[in-house]
Amino acid sequence: MIDSQIAKIYRRNAVSKAALVSMAFTIIAALITGCSGRQATDGQFSMPPTPVEVAEATSQKVVDKFDVVGTIEADEAVIIVSEIDAMVVGLPFDEGRAIERGELIALLDDSQLAAEVARTEALRAQSQASYERVKALVDQGAGPLQDLDNVAASLKVAESNLAVAKARFAKTRIVAPFDGIIGARRVSVGTFLRPGDRITELANINNIRVSFSAPESFLSRLSRGADVTLSTMAYPDHQVSGKIIAIEPVINPDTRNVRVVARVPNPGRRFLPGMSANIAAVLGVRPNAITIPSEAIFATGNMSFVFLVKPDSTVAQTAVELGTRMADLVEVISGLESGARVVRAGHQKLYNGARVMAIASHQGPSQNQSTE
Repeated sequence: MIDSQIAKIYRRNAVSKAALVSMAFTIIAALITGCSGRQATDGQFSMPPTPVEVAEATSQKVVDKFDVVGTIEADEAVIIVSEIDAMVVGLPFDEGRAIERGELIALLDDSQLAAEVARTEALRAQSQASYERVKALVDQGAGPLQDLDNVAASLKVAESNLAVAKARFAKTRIVAPFDGIIGARRVSVGTFLRPGDRITELANINNIRVSFSAPESFLSRLSRGADVTLSTMAYPDHQVSGKIIAIEPVINPDTRNVRVVARVPNPGRRFLPGMSANIAAVLGVRPNAITIPSEAIFATGNMSFVFLVKPDSTVAQTAVELGTRMADLVEVISGLESGARVVRAGHQKLYNGARVMAIASHQGPSQNQSTE
C-alpha cells in the first residue's frame, strides 16, 4: 500500500515538471516570434523611448556680481575737540541722540576772550576816529597825505585785531558742523581743555560708506557709479543698494588689490560704523543672456555638455560654453539658442541619437525671475 502511494506522488511530480518545461518553451518561442516579426516589419530592433525631464533655454537678464566682505564707515564723522585753552562751563547735549547742524555742543569759559573783544573794539573805534579827523584835514588841504596813509594803516590793523579777537571768542561756543548722532561725553563741566582735547564724537549715519578690496583682475569691469548690494550678519534679511563712488588710483603692491568705496543709504540707521558687511558689486549686466538649469550640464574632461532634444525626439550631445553660475541656473555663452530644449534630468543613460519621451520640467520660481 505504501508503494502505491509513492508511485502516485512520483507520477504527480512528473506531470508538474513536464508542464513547467512546456510552458517555458512556449514563452521562449513567443519571444522569438515577436522579435522576428518586429525585425521583419522595421528592419531592426528599436528600444522604447527613455522618459526624461526637459527644460527650455530662456533669455533673461543676468547680473554678474563680485562678492566680498567690507567695512562700514560713517558718511561723515568727526571728533569734536577744543581749539583753545579754556575751561568747560556747559555741555548742553543729550548723549546718543540726533542733533542738527549749528546746535550747541559745548560752551567754554569766554570771560577773558570777551574782554579781548571789548579791548580791540575800543582800539578800532579810536583808529576810526583818528582816520576821520586826519582825512577831514587832508581834504581841506591842512594836512599831509602821509598822515592819512598812516592812520588808514592803523585802522586796518585795528580791524584785523578785532576780527582775530572775535574769531577766538567764537571758539568758546562749539557747535555741530553737520546733522548727525552725538556720542558720549569725554569730559565734564569744569574740565580745563587744551587744543585738541576730545569732547565727544559726531557721525552722520543717514547714509553710510562701505570700503572693500577688489583684485586687480576686476579693474577693467569695475566702474564708478556701478551698483552694490549690502547686508550684514546682524541683519541678514535687511539688504540695501548703493553705488560705487570711488576706486582708488593706486593698487596695494603687497596684496595686488585696489580699495573701492561705495555710498549706501541707511534706513532706520541699522548699520553702524565699524560693522563688517557682505557686499555684492555688479561687474556687468547682460539683458538677453541664455540660461538653463544647472542640472542639465554634465562634464567630460574639461568640456561641458548638454543633451539637446531634437524635433524628432532624439537627443544630441552638444558642447556648451558656460558663463555666470547662479543658485539654480547657469548662463550659456555659446552652444544653445533661446527656446532650445535640453534634458534636465535622466541623461545618465542617454547617448547620441537616443529616442526620448519628454516630460515637462517643474522649474522653481527663481528660474522665471531675473537673476538680478
